[in-house]
Amino acid sequence: MPAVRLTLLQLQLLLGMTVVWGINWPVMKYAVTHYTPLSFRFFCMFIGAFIMWGLAGLLKVSLRVPKALWGRMLLLCLPNMIGWHVFCVLAVKELSSGRAAILGYTMPVWTVLTGLLFKHPVGARGWVGLALAMVATLLLLSSEFNAIAGSPLGVLLMCIAASSWGLGTTLIKRYPVDLHPLAFTHFMMWPTMVVMGTLAVVLEGLGPQHLPSTWPQIWPILYNALGVFAFAQVGWFTLAKTLPPVASSLSVMMIPVVGVMAGAFFLGEAPHWPDFAALALILTAMVVVLLPRRTA
Repeated sequence: MPAVRLTLLQLQLLLGMTVVWGINWPVMKYAVTHYTPLSFRFFCMFIGAFIMWGLAGLLKVSLRVPKALWGRMLLLCLPNMIGWHVFCVLAVKELSSGRAAILGYTMPVWTVLTGLLFKHPVGARGWVGLALAMVATLLLLSSEFNAIAGSPLGVLLMCIAASSWGLGTTLIKRYPVDLHPLAFTHFMMWPTMVVMGTLAVVLEGLGPQHLPSTWPQIWPILYNALGVFAFAQVGWFTLAKTLPPVASSLSVMMIPVVGVMAGAFFLGEAPHWPDFAALALILTAMVVVLLPRRTA
C-alpha cells in the first residue's frame, strides 16, 4: 500500500474526530451508569438525525437517496451502524471506558482480514503500521487482563462490534456510493434507530415512562447527538470513502489513547506506563502509513 497524503480537510476531520470520539468513551460509560444503554443510544441517534437534517438545510445539501441505492445502503448500514453501535453500547455497560476503547480499536485487524477476502492490497507500510498499532493495543491491555477476564460478556460484545466496524470499512470501499457524507450518514441512521428502538422497547421497557428526565441522562445524549453523530460519524464516513481501508482504519488509532486519558481524567481510571508507550507506537504507525515518501 503506498503512503497516503491527507488533505487539510481530512486532517482537520481526523483531529476533531480524535478529540470528540476519544472523550466520548468516558461520556458513554457515565451515561450508561445513569440510563439504560440501548435507550441512551436510540435518543442520541434520534436527536442527531434531526441535527443532520438542519445542517443539510444550512449547507444546501440534499439528503435524498435514490431508491436504486437503498439495497446497497442497507448492506453498508448493517455492519457500519447497526453492528457497531448496538454491540458497542452494550459492551460499555460491562467494561471500563478505557478497556472498551482499546478493544473497540482492534478494528484495523478486522479491516485487514476482511480486506484480504476482497483482495484489497495492504503492502509493506500497511503491515508495519498494523503491527505497531496492535503492539500498542497489547500494551494498553497488558495491565488490564485480569479485569477483562472478569467481564467476558463485555469483551465478546466489544470484539463483535470491532469486527463489524472493520467489515463495514472494507465494504464501503468495495461497494462505493456517490453520496454526500451527510446524506450517506443520515440515511443509515434511520434503520439503525429502528433496530435500536425495537431492542430498547423489548429488552429495556422503553416507553413514555422511561424517557430521559435528569441532567446526567440528558447531557451525554446531547453530546453524542451533536458531537458524535452530526460531526464525528459524518467525518468518519468521509475518510472511509476517500482513503484506502487500512489507512482510514489506522488513522483513527489515536482515539483509544485519548479515550484512556479521558477516562483517567473524568472517571479516575489511572493510566500506566504502557499507555504512554502505546501512544508513541500509534503515532509511529500513523506516520508510516499516512505520510508520503520523499521523492527525488
